[in-house]
Amino acid sequence: MKPFERKAQDYYGEVIINKSLMGQAGFGARAIPVYVGEWIISQFMDGGELTDEGRAEIVSTVSRFLPQKADKNTILNRLMNQEEVRILDDFRVNVNLAKNTHDLSIPLLDIGNGMVQKDIIDQNPMLLKTGMWGLGTLRYVPPDGEEVKKGQIWMMDFKPFQSPGVDLDYYRDSRKHFEIEEWIDLLVSSCQFNPDVLRLSQKLLLLSRIIPLVEPRINITELAPKGTGKSFVFDNISRYAAVIPGGKLSAPSLFFNSNTKQLGLIPRYDVVVVDEIQKIQTDAAGEAMAALKMYLESGRYRRATGDLGTSESGFVMLGNITLGMNRLPLYESDGIFKELPSALQESAFIDRIHGLIEGWYMPRVSRNTPSKTYGFKGDFFSEILHELRVDMRYADFVTQHLVLPESEDMRDNKAIARLAEGFLKLLFPDLNVTEEEFNTFCLNPAIRMRQQIRDELAKIDREF
Repeated sequence: MKPFERKAQDYYGEVIINKSLMGQAGFGARAIPVYVGEWIISQFMDGGELTDEGRAEIVSTVSRFLPQKADKNTILNRLMNQEEVRILDDFRVNVNLAKNTHDLSIPLLDIGNGMVQKDIIDQNPMLLKTGMWGLGTLRYVPPDGEEVKKGQIWMMDFKPFQSPGVDLDYYRDSRKHFEIEEWIDLLVSSCQFNPDVLRLSQKLLLLSRIIPLVEPRINITELAPKGTGKSFVFDNISRYAAVIPGGKLSAPSLFFNSNTKQLGLIPRYDVVVVDEIQKIQTDAAGEAMAALKMYLESGRYRRATGDLGTSESGFVMLGNITLGMNRLPLYESDGIFKELPSALQESAFIDRIHGLIEGWYMPRVSRNTPSKTYGFKGDFFSEILHELRVDMRYADFVTQHLVLPESEDMRDNKAIARLAEGFLKLLFPDLNVTEEEFNTFCLNPAIRMRQQIRDELAKIDREF
């Protein structure tokens, strides 16, 4: 056992888990986030280990409560026959003002108009925002021709799969027991990556991916070849992140749907991630890009319909680029944004991106990539990152210690300050940091990420 693992167990105890258990638990190819899988594993561990009996219990639980998509009609038939059904799914509740109802979304059953008990919503308010993974108990109420004119599926009970709460002060205070390299390894392992296969510079690149989860309104992009795990942390580490696969970006889906009166992704999540941006299409009228540029600059958005709003969500773009024989971007001299759709090459848009992650320095995902050491449980780590977003002490620290005498551009200064604050929250949550450590692990990486944006802008627009 490594020193950081021993310290993690000594000082964080119940919220630490052996990350290798995800590959041993018998989930197979089931599409569940890591934080859900680790919650299930933690229910059947014995003394921190997973026995054969515990593994068998997990297999039984998954088989019973996490059916395949092909079993949809079988489940609906069981409900129609008045059988009570319990399933594990990513439930969400939408408020329908037109009908004065709460509409329950059940993805496994392709249902968007289910019903839910009011006390379940009161006890689990995140159902109204990002949605929640959990074990839902469902019943079917058939039509009776009078009060119930159409058949209804009701959720009668709900057991959320998440941390019930975090002690942020204890988390911060216990950081003092770790050397900086040990703490970085613990965070890397908590992201489900093996720290033994990464250099320090690569570990910091990896951790820069999760800055938008801990710092409000950070806009970053990562460009890298395929297979480097760019979207993995967002899909598996936090329930506060929404990932949009390559496709069409629209103002209603991002901000607000004026027809249905439903919020888009940006007002609902801590971070919205657009994956495979090389395939992105935008609306012909340009409303999505216009609204997005306004939001990235000010945190406000305006629809063409007149609807206004604000958000603290971060925005992340992930894209695949081509590398040359030297493992550097093939079009580095002409500008690596040249491989992206024309709508994303506009200098005014790129300037609103705070930092660029040099993903080409990350190794391809291999069988040695998944963590084999201890780290924070996914649901706990997700809540920690979420809670740290609103703490203003870090912004005050950065304001007092940030000195950029050669940078007069306001956007550059703001970008570097926000990125440095994100690194500070991740690496020194207790604010016990020397000036040298702050410069080395927070300020310099932030400057490098912003410098990459400035370098690309200079290749695109002579003004820069």
